[in-house]
Amino acid sequence: MENREKESMENQEENEEAGPPPGWQPIPPPLPVPSPSEMAQMVCGSCRRLLAYPRGARHVKCSCCQTVNFVLEAHQVGQVKCASCAVLLMYPYGASSVRCSSCRFVTEIGDHNRRAPWSVQQGQSAPPSNTVR
Repeated sequence: MENREKESMENQEENEEAGPPPGWQPIPPPLPVPSPSEMAQMVCGSCRRLLAYPRGARHVKCSCCQTVNFVLEAHQVGQVKCASCAVLLMYPYGASSVRCSSCRFVTEIGDHNRRAPWSVQQGQSAPPSNTVR
């Protein structure tokens, strides 16, 4: 019986020295939680949920509908009211039209319904234009 106990103890020591079992991986430490000033918000272009994301992100994936939303800076966004339901819509500058996410109506972007960029409305200066004189 002594031999069996001795063999059992030797096997235990070998297993302990061999390391973790195959496939085992350590749990990575949690990512630091960004402060509220490092976060921004946007509305998902598909399901209209409010999304929070770290400032500086270029794309935000909606956790509800899985849509990947392109993030625009304030100086890259225009605003217009939907010609059908009057919901305020945001669109990338240069777009000729925008589809309302509420009623699906397509509103043409013309000089008669353009608004100042969101950054100008909030009192922030717009970035300098790249015009060459």
